[in-house]
Amino acid sequence: MNFNQDNGFKSGFITLIGRPNVGKSTLMNRFVGQKVAIMSDKAQTTRNRIQAVYTDQEAQIVFIDTPGIHKPKHALGDFMLKTAFSSLQGVDIVLVVVNANEKMGPGDRLVIDRVKNVDVPVFLLINKIDLVDSDDLLGIIEQFTSDYEFDEVFPISATEGDNVPDLLNTIKEYLPEGPQYYPEHQIMDHPEYFVVAEFIREKILHLTREEIPHSVAVHVESMKRNKDDKVEISAVIYVERDSQKGIIIGNKGLMIKKIGTLARRDIEQLLGDKVYLDLFVKVQKDWRDRKQSLVELGYRTEDY
Repeated sequence: MNFNQDNGFKSGFITLIGRPNVGKSTLMNRFVGQKVAIMSDKAQTTRNRIQAVYTDQEAQIVFIDTPGIHKPKHALGDFMLKTAFSSLQGVDIVLVVVNANEKMGPGDRLVIDRVKNVDVPVFLLINKIDLVDSDDLLGIIEQFTSDYEFDEVFPISATEGDNVPDLLNTIKEYLPEGPQYYPEHQIMDHPEYFVVAEFIREKILHLTREEIPHSVAVHVESMKRNKDDKVEISAVIYVERDSQKGIIIGNKGLMIKKIGTLARRDIEQLLGDKVYLDLFVKVQKDWRDRKQSLVELGYRTEDY
């Protein structure tokens, strides 16, 4: 069912941008009321542009989550930076997300410098206000607004939901009238293969440390329904060295079993089906610096 678009229905595309670990993915999940983007405390968790769709009777908003702005150290990093900055084009509003509990850094300054050239409304979202004293909030706001006059400034907590409803209402006020691009119950604009791979990668991020999170990619080889009416998924976890393969598999296969168990829970919730998940680990040396490897693993470098 489409909502009545003759009665001032609004729609638009909105980019969330900021340095790593400011809570962009958490906020996007909060907007749509469901997990569509993976989250962790590791830098560079988000690698691709992630789109989530919010729809109510007044508006449809397509939120675009982007990789955190950082200094690239390899071809994957270059791809992520270009992906983030390209998302500033062709949108209706830009949301710059910063951390309330961390001082303004070079990544924040780089983002703010870039949005100075954007010709659409730009909001500053000061996230994680639940982690700071309310008396310090004015000084934090002044720190981030001294060099640029944002159209709106919102102190929020994506985790707790503080001020997010007010933010959503203000976004609607700025949006132009427009069509409903997606069916009302669709909340993401990605194939299931992509989201399943991301859920698996998220569990690796949570369960491993040091260089492993940055060296891992996941590719879903197949998804099909088997004779037991389960969705049978085969996925490959790529790492860059043999030592990393050993860590992912773990002693007597315990680590990869744990990764599979935790990922399967999220995947079953996503698909609404019982899932059989088969994971393999392969070594692909220096895949982050090889354009062909990036393309094969779903990082569409030719688009940028």
